[in-house]
Amino acid sequence: MPKVLVVDDSATIRRIVKNTLERIGYTDVVEAENGIDALTKLKEGDISLVLTDWNMPEMDGITLVKSIRASDKFGTVPVIMVTTEAEKNEVMEALQLGVNDYIVKPFTPDILKEKIEKVMNG
Repeated sequence: MPKVLVVDDSATIRRIVKNTLERIGYTDVVEAENGIDALTKLKEGDISLVLTDWNMPEMDGITLVKSIRASDKFGTVPVIMVTTEAEKNEVMEALQLGVNDYIVKPFTPDILKEKIEKVMNG
């Protein structure tokens, strides 16, 4: 079963995403509250997928994506941006930086499941 890293500065959002993941069958979930915390968890290994917010203190989601993509060790880990940022130029920026997919909050479990299956199964 893939290990999923959920990155969001809001504990409430992390809980919602984690509960949604568990409902669709992803039970191995690790949480991080910002990009710095997320990079630490990635370095510990075995992360199969990253779901990250855009706006966070200390290190935002875009900086996190750049750091992931620049890494030799975990540069190919799929990343889905889960955010309230819905402007077309922001979506395009995230995709150009290497985000595999994009989910706008609020989202349904079905949308989350569909996007995860798409990035995990190519």
